Amino acid sequence: MAVLPHHKCTIRSSQQVPTCRLPFQSCHTRVTCSATTSTKLKPTSNPDQPVIEPRLAISSTPVIPTITTNSPPLLNDSTLQSTWSHRAWVATGCSTVLISLAKSIVAAASCHIWLEPMLAGYVGYILADLGSGVYHWGIDNYGDESTPVFGNQIEAFQGHHKWPWTITRRQFANNLHALARAITFTVLPIDILCNDSIIHGFVCMCAGCIMFSQQFHAWAHGTKSKLPPLVVALQDVGVLVSRSQHAAHHRPPYNNNYCIVKQENKFIYLRYWIKVLC
Repeated sequence: MAVLPHHKCTIRSSQQVPTCRLPFQSCHTRVTCSATTSTKLKPTSNPDQPVIEPRLAISSTPVIPTITTNSPPLLNDSTLQSTWSHRAWVATGCSTVLISLAKSIVAAASCHIWLEPMLAGYVGYILADLGSGVYHWGIDNYGDESTPVFGNQIEAFQGHHKWPWTITRRQFANNLHALARAITFTVLPIDILCNDSIIHGFVCMCAGCIMFSQQFHAWAHGTKSKLPPLVVALQDVGVLVSRSQHAAHHRPPYNNNYCIVKQENKFIYLRYWIKVLC
């Protein structure tokens, strides 16, 4: 029986790697290890206790969940309420329009001319309707809330197509204040610098219709039984945009009836003007 020579390497435990006493002496000891693995998890004392698993990578930047809301505003939402700032702008806008109307009447009376200012007012009425349609068409189809200058209006009009009824819940000054502010800065210089009856006849009618176009729009979404009788009568005769006409704008293919001042007449078609402008 052969006797194996003794090695200078000592094994202190069955789990240690053998170490050599001499720095350059090789070790040839064969160590056989036996291990048994099991996939059975060790039961915990509490079966409802969550199991925490180790993560492979941990980010130092905290992750903030993004909550996306796609619900209509509530009836008592503050965005639908009027503020004193809104009321002030509407009052100022109405004042500038009334001053223009008064100056037109005074100048017409002093010159004894009435037909020309009235015709100018009618032209202003038609152009206000056309302008509201072109503007409505533009912000309905182009841009989003990040668009400079017009972003808030684009977001409001495009959101209006999701929840059309919200416009009937907006308070009066809340609905008109943005247009009233624009009218104030536009009409006030004309009130100060001009005294012509024809110019003021055009300006007061055009500016007034533009400023109140959003209210005409809201009435077009209203229920007939809840609208003032005068408003219903003006809608029926085509002076204001009617409920049935504007309802077609909210039905497929959503590409017509953009005007929100008056009933679109037989001689002026918005599609024709859009083709000319584009």
